[in-house]
Amino acid sequence: MSKYDYLIVGSGLFGATFAYFAHKEGKKCLVIDKRPQLGGNVYCENINGINVHKYGAHIFHTSNKKVWDFVNSIVPFNRYTNSPVANYKGHLYNLPFNMNTFYQMWGVTTPEEAKAKIDEQRAEALFKMKEDNITEPRNLEEQALTLIGKDIYEKLIKGYTQKQWGRKCTDLPAFIIKRLPVRLVFDNNYFNDSFQGIPVGGYNKLVEGLLDGVETKVNVDFFDDREHWECLADNIVYTGQLDEFFDYKYGHLNFRTVSFENEVKDVPNYQGNAVVNYTDAETPYTRIIEHKHFEMFGQQVYDTPKTVISREYSTEWKPGMEPYYPVNDDDNNALADKYRSEAASLASSGDANGKHFIFGGRLAEYKYYDMAPIIEKVMKLFER
Repeated sequence: MSKYDYLIVGSGLFGATFAYFAHKEGKKCLVIDKRPQLGGNVYCENINGINVHKYGAHIFHTSNKKVWDFVNSIVPFNRYTNSPVANYKGHLYNLPFNMNTFYQMWGVTTPEEAKAKIDEQRAEALFKMKEDNITEPRNLEEQALTLIGKDIYEKLIKGYTQKQWGRKCTDLPAFIIKRLPVRLVFDNNYFNDSFQGIPVGGYNKLVEGLLDGVETKVNVDFFDDREHWECLADNIVYTGQLDEFFDYKYGHLNFRTVSFENEVKDVPNYQGNAVVNYTDAETPYTRIIEHKHFEMFGQQVYDTPKTVISREYSTEWKPGMEPYYPVNDDDNNALADKYRSEAASLASSGDANGKHFIFGGRLAEYKYYDMAPIIEKVMKLFER
């Protein structure tokens, strides 16, 4: 007889949320994680009284009130609103593209003037494509030029995107930016969702609340003794890399990864904003995160005399590195589909030993997710 109802491999949001609902139903769960701490990529490290997003900035946003009410029942969320700034060679522009951006770029002050300028530059790009007998954008550069024009593309998209993907925009597929948000209003709120914020006290509070009463083990690699761990439970919830689960039998899936350079600054306020993107090609990092601005507002910023910044560098992933972003091109998606087919078979029929499997999350599905859809997905698994 198995010791647990569920073995949950990985303590990120999918695993932790699954454990929460299974525990509420009286199921006995064990959550294991190969890292020395719980929480997956939302884990925060406290440095000088500031919650530093160790694996990159995470901003919770959703229009699903049920999800919002659920996470707030675990820990209250603050009022943080994501309003990033772009720094292009020392010139600052608001994001996403809105009337503030267009004023900073061209000096236009009305929606009519902004639209005319965008239409003028779009027309130039479309005319050039027509001259070259191109009917559809063949790459990201052509797509961006036909959507927003050369000025914004050159200053706010091109360099940043090439750093993010490690490839020229002319070598990237057009579908990456099929649409670009353009707002003819003075609104710097990056997200259109009804709700957004950061857990008061940081994401560790959310994970601790989700895993309250659940047995957990850290510094445990499932694959070091897979047979032992699988024997402990009737059901396995797997949130790790999809290809690793199947021992890379079809080959490795590709990812982009991010490295972080943290620095404690002896000032209370370094850049005045949580997120500043560096959109020129020459600056080696993609953005600087100043973590205190996620949770401290007004005088609180100055009540904490130091600040912590993280410079982010986007690089090509290699085995042994942290996988962050699935590279969902045709080749990787075709490979992922082979693994997904096997995962679906295990999920529906189980294995030869009668074990049942659930695959969930960014790595196990080889799909980029925001946080709220992950929680919503788990909630639906437990709907009766």
